[in-house]
Amino acid sequence: MRKMIDVDFGSTRYDELVELRYKILLEPLGLKFLDSHRSNEMNYLHIGCIESLDDKLIGGLMLAPIDNSMVRLMEVCVENKYQREGVGKAMVQYAANRAKEVGYEKMVMHARLTAVNFYEKCGFRQEGDIFEEQGLTFVKMILDL
Repeated sequence: MRKMIDVDFGSTRYDELVELRYKILLEPLGLKFLDSHRSNEMNYLHIGCIESLDDKLIGGLMLAPIDNSMVRLMEVCVENKYQREGVGKAMVQYAANRAKEVGYEKMVMHARLTAVNFYEKCGFRQEGDIFEEQGLTFVKMILDL
């Protein structure tokens, strides 16, 4: 059984989440995680998915406030072994519910082109043109909460 949890910034669980984000999102692209970015994450909501049987972190994401009505979904990752089992979708739905509870009206994100179909299935819609950021191609997507 899997469970969604809020992860406290600076906790050992947060360190696990940073490690998972690096392993799944950055390392395959040859990118490094910069510790200088950690301070930016202090005011973000960090969400993890754990496997209840062994308390293992198998996925996670971040929500970064943009303004009083909009939050940005960032760095959604799922351990390779658990991909295509609904973990990502469950985390995005949990994140959308948490954002709505806090009072946000919209969730935005920059999706890699390979993930657009996944986010459309989660209710997001594309907005604007395709763009490049740090050598990767993205499209902006929005979800009305």
